[in-house]
Amino acid sequence: MSTPVQTECLQLPIGYQSFANLRKEGCYYIDKTPLIGEMIRQGRFYFLSRPRRFGKSLLLSTLQELFEGNESLFWGLDIHPHWDWSVRHPVVRLSFGGRVSTLEKLEDSLLSQLYKIEQVFDLELPPVKSSSERLRHILYQLHQATGQQAVVLIDEYDRPVLNVLENLEKAREIRDNLRDFYSILKDAEEHIRLVFVTGITMFSKTSFSSGLNNLTDISLSPRHAAICGYTDNDLETVFAPELEGLDQEMIRTWYNGYSWLGAEKFYNPHDILHLFNEHEFRAHWFRTGEPGYLYQLLLERRVTPMQVENCVVDADFVSNFELGEFSHEALLFQSGYLAIKEREVQENNVLYRLDYPNFEVQSSFNKGLANRLTGQGQEIATAGSGLVKALGDNNFPAFMAKVQAMLGGITHAWHGMTGAAWAAASPGKRACCT
Repeated sequence: MSTPVQTECLQLPIGYQSFANLRKEGCYYIDKTPLIGEMIRQGRFYFLSRPRRFGKSLLLSTLQELFEGNESLFWGLDIHPHWDWSVRHPVVRLSFGGRVSTLEKLEDSLLSQLYKIEQVFDLELPPVKSSSERLRHILYQLHQATGQQAVVLIDEYDRPVLNVLENLEKAREIRDNLRDFYSILKDAEEHIRLVFVTGITMFSKTSFSSGLNNLTDISLSPRHAAICGYTDNDLETVFAPELEGLDQEMIRTWYNGYSWLGAEKFYNPHDILHLFNEHEFRAHWFRTGEPGYLYQLLLERRVTPMQVENCVVDADFVSNFELGEFSHEALLFQSGYLAIKEREVQENNVLYRLDYPNFEVQSSFNKGLANRLTGQGQEIATAGSGLVKALGDNNFPAFMAKVQAMLGGITHAWHGMTGAAWAAASPGKRACCT
């Protein structure tokens, strides 16, 4: 009989991406296994898009431990009595994290990961050298050797493309190479029990052609919305001891607001865990990676901050990402800087109203954009506080002086671009903005 894992979880799982370590070391854990079990029963090929730091890697780790039959890790969780622990599937797990930016580095990374899998399972090394054929050979051999179909888990499938997004020619080369690699997953279906692919962007299925067009995209499925992230109920129950001394309404204002068409709004786990650890309301998630490419894109397309927030877009433009043809709204939404606030059906069209998910993103994103515009992001933030104070003191001369100083720092190319001129200059595919 396996030894049960400790169930009194008191440690904050900051930085944990390993389900085994999280469970063995007595960490808080939001039980996602009811959703995982339902998903596995309903299908075999899945894709999930979520912003960075939202728990995608931990989800894949959970799937890996489940299919490998590590029962002790699941004591006390919903799925434990409903899973056949006598069946163990070989797991092929691949990650595209890191700064892979050329075809050569991509192939080296793939071959290195595949070689480690061959070593773990003591597989015969194939005569072929390409990563695609190596993957095909591994899936066949695993099925033959174990008598069980393999489980394939791919993390950050789109990272190599996103790394070179500013260079469309190179991005297309890497995408096409990945398309050939992913096509093996469809061709080897008889040897596969489950495929689960995660990433940030929702590339259109035509973009990756036969490679990924058999995946069921659950990114905007209300039924699977809670498979990553924390809810208010999670904070009030599982994390209840950590709420002491914190204003829950302020927590919602700062960090809640992500939505994928389900009934609930979500928190990014990275924000919540660091808030509980530090007891300071700061831009914990935003500071882990400034969206420099997004700022540059908005500047090139002359999109104002007013056009970013509270805009209504066609659902097709938000949930599909095509190299060279994407809307900035799609990239902002899929990266986590905008969230769906409302879904609306007009005749034959489905529209989404997008806005910043919360105060953290709104304030941090606008400060960063202001810095790109003027090179004086900190000065503008400080000036903003000065404006509020001047108004509170009824000191209108001081208020106007600060406004003039701020306007004087705006890049010359942006002067005069207001209203209709901004709309004409921006090639984004909006239905409307309010």
